[in-house]
This record gives sequence, C-alpha cells and structure tokens, in this order.
Amino acid sequence: MRVPQPPDLRAVRTLLLDADGNLFASEEPAFAASTGVTNDLLAHLGSDRRWAAPDLQAAALGRNFRSLATDLAAELDVELDGDDLERWVAREQDVVTRHLAGTLRPDPAVTEALRRLAQRFELAVVSSSALGRLAACFTAAELDDLLPAAARYSAQDSLPAPTSKPDPAVYLHALEQLGLAAHEALAVEDAVSGARSAVAAGIPTVGNLVFVPEAERAERREALLAAGAFEVVDGWADLVALLDASRPRAEEVPA
Repeated sequence: MRVPQPPDLRAVRTLLLDADGNLFASEEPAFAASTGVTNDLLAHLGSDRRWAAPDLQAAALGRNFRSLATDLAAELDVELDGDDLERWVAREQDVVTRHLAGTLRPDPAVTEALRRLAQRFELAVVSSSALGRLAACFTAAELDDLLPAAARYSAQDSLPAPTSKPDPAVYLHALEQLGLAAHEALAVEDAVSGARSAVAAGIPTVGNLVFVPEAERAERREALLAAGAFEVVDGWADLVALLDASRPRAEEVPA
C-alpha cells in the first residue's frame, strides 16, 4: 500500500473536521436509533431484509440516510420518488436527532484539544449529516462556542443538491466559502468515505481513531491510509502533537 507523502503542514490555516465519530461518539447511538427507521423503509420497499444496528453501521458508516435510502431503493429496483424520499429522510432525522440530544455528553479530552487547536487554526465542520442533527449534537457535547453554526457545512443542507460523502462536493463548498486553497486546509476524518471525500477535494487528510473500538482500529487504520490519509492518529491529543511538531522553528519565523 502506498501512503501519501506528508504535506507541508506549515501552510495549513484551517482544520476541516468531520463531526460524527470524530468530535463526539455519536455513531453507535445514531445507528441504534436509525435501524428501526431503516427496517421500516425496507418493508415499505417490499424487502424481507432487516438490519441489526452493528451491521447497518458497518454498511453505512460515513454516509447519510438520504444516500443509504436511495441506494437501497436502487438495489431493490424500486422507485422512491422525491416526496417519498423526503418523508423518510425527515422521519429518520427526527428520530436520530432526538435520540442524540438525549444521549451525547461532553468529552473533556476533545474539548481541551479543540481549545488548543483553536489558538492556532480556524476550525470548521464538514459533515454528511443534516444541520439540525449537528445542532443537537454540538449543544449536547457543549461545543457550540468552538464550532458555531456559521462554521458548519452539511452535505445534506449546505449544497444546491443534497449529497453525501465520499462525494467531495461538501469539502469543495467549504473551501470556497472559507476562501481557502486545498493545501491551506487539513481534514480530520474517522470514516473511510469521509477520507475519500476530502482526498478527492485535494485536501491533506488525517485519519482519527478516537472513538473507533480497539478491536477495529488496525483495520480502520489501514483502510484510512488506503483511502489517501497521509497519517492516522489514535486521538485528539496525537493530532495536537502532530500539528505542534509542524510549527516553524524560531529561526524560520520572520522578524
């Protein structure tokens, strides 16, 4: 496997951060809540298949429900028209958002690392999730002050046409809105689809295993590197250390 050459991190001005599974441990509770809606959708589409939450998470990690629903309908050769799709998307978003609002808690290690990073970099969120879901998560995780609504970009709500990672559209949109060249940003992603999205947009990418179960870390690490991440860290403290190591030496700083 060929690992990309490390970029010159001294050029980075802004950190583009995936949200779910990266800033908070939302993947497992989100898929637990989403499974019932997904199985109801399968029944609506005429399928006898039913998902368990861990299997759904493995199959859909990094994608939003809109993308999953569209793919399931296509696989079953069933038409899911626009109005019907929107009803299912709204239902899933409501169920998952309410569940996450009641289950997520602040993570002091994440908060401390973000506060340190915010002293050197602009921080923004680039996610496949809907803005309403993100709002509930950031409030529950007590991260609104570090990553306010104006700094969040959603593949579902921020683009002219909704999409999902690994499509790079949401990353390209964030670069445009922030006035950044790709090399001036650094993406931080926990999911393979997210890493592919950022890499396809030309953005240097770090994989983050912070909330990945220990038993899955080796496999996820290899998959993130294969997707184009130039480095994979075990958590936010390691990312802080990586970026601290890229600081210009004193003699390199202009007088």
